[in-house]
Parts: sequence; C-alpha cells; structure tokens
Amino acid sequence: MTQGHTITIEQGDRHVRVVHGEQVLAESDRALVLRETGCPPRYYLPAEDVRLDLLTPSDTHTYCPFKGTASYWSAPGAPDLVWSYPDPKPDVAAIKDHLCFYEPDVS
Repeated sequence: MTQGHTITIEQGDRHVRVVHGEQVLAESDRALVLRETGCPPRYYLPAEDVRLDLLTPSDTHTYCPFKGTASYWSAPGAPDLVWSYPDPKPDVAAIKDHLCFYEPDVS
C-alpha cells in the first residue's frame, strides 16, 4: 500500500443479504469486510453464497492499483451490480473467490 492508503480485511460478524426486485441474489454469514481509505466498507461474499445463475457476466473491467483488475456481473435492470477480483494482488488475496455488491442489506 502507498503511504496514507490502507486496506484491511476481516471476517465479518453480520448477516449480509442482497435482494434485487423480489429475487434474493446472495445471502451469507461468512462475508469478509474490506475497509479501504476513502471508501465505504465493502462486504465480499463467498461465491458459493451468491446466486450466480441469476447474474450475467459483463464486459466491464476496472483496475485498482491496490486490489487488481475487477470483473463485473449484471442482474436484469441492474448493470454491473456485482464485482470480484479473480486474481487479486497479494495484499488482498483473501477476497479471491468472493463477490461484492453495491448496497447489500447488512444486519
């Protein structure tokens, strides 16, 4: 990490549920919480807790100098709703095989 920029990853202790429309897209008690300087906390859910059958891979890819290249998936009416880092940088290797949604319900 560069000076002044930090990323921490810890095992979450909250239930995370993602609903789009009336469809539950993901539900997990095993989410990782990623905290990054200048960003809200993000919940990364294990792939097996995500209904990948309800998502469509997107052509979108973004690059983060701290995490690597992200791949995205879309739900009907919600483009690029979820992302993951298939080959994350070593400092954030824990998020491999995990997916992150915008605006999950965390309880």
